[in-house]
Amino acid sequence: MKRKGQIIFGSLLIAIFVILAICAPILAPHAPNVTNLALKNAAPSAEYPLGCDQLGRCELSRLLYGARYSLGLSVPILAILSAIALFVGCYSCYKGSVMDEIIRLLCDIFMAFPVLVIAMALVTSFEDTTACILTAISISMTAWFLRMVRSYAKMECRKEYIEAAKTSGASRIRIVMVHLIPNVLPQFIVYFTTGIASVIMSISSFAFLGVGLVQGTAEWGAMLNEARNSIYSNPALIIYPGICLIVCCAGFNLLGEGLRDTIGKEDHISVI
Repeated sequence: MKRKGQIIFGSLLIAIFVILAICAPILAPHAPNVTNLALKNAAPSAEYPLGCDQLGRCELSRLLYGARYSLGLSVPILAILSAIALFVGCYSCYKGSVMDEIIRLLCDIFMAFPVLVIAMALVTSFEDTTACILTAISISMTAWFLRMVRSYAKMECRKEYIEAAKTSGASRIRIVMVHLIPNVLPQFIVYFTTGIASVIMSISSFAFLGVGLVQGTAEWGAMLNEARNSIYSNPALIIYPGICLIVCCAGFNLLGEGLRDTIGKEDHISVI
């Protein structure tokens, strides 16, 4: 993995954005939501390195805090969902019977609906809040994760080491936790890293549409939405958050692609 350029470069990009998100209160020169109409669309200066937006807010400060929203909302929720999907998918696949069929049907149902449709249904039924957006993303991503875990778990369940564990008298939970999950986990990590990029783009897409986040929130998608009216007067307001989104998602995608190539090569060597 150390010799894989994609993994190194992707990890470096991710580390940069994580550091920026954590240190945003220290690095930001100004509060992200403080307005000053006298500085409307102000050009970059020593005090405002990237200038100001249409309300006189510091663009650099808002970009730094935007990393907090994108990573702070996507990574924790995806980590929890992945842990649940990994255990439930492996356990249901190993146990089989009715439980596995029910999970398969639920995955097929939820995968048939785009995450935007689920989100709009929740927003219409309840309130336009961040919780509705995160719930919609959770439903969609859990269905994809469960489907992927079941596919790999089915292949592992046919292998001899699972039969050997059964013969030795290991319990069902022990087989799942000690034998099945560790062998599914490497492939699952690849989907997890690329899934983070998908969640970041989903949250920014909803924010761009004005759904979920409070108006004026320093989030990259919301900043793109607010900058539409300034596309001719101050196009940099669209360029900056767009670059942040592209580079951040590229980091997770590069890491995932590099891990997939590395894990695939290792599997091929082990078979040989």
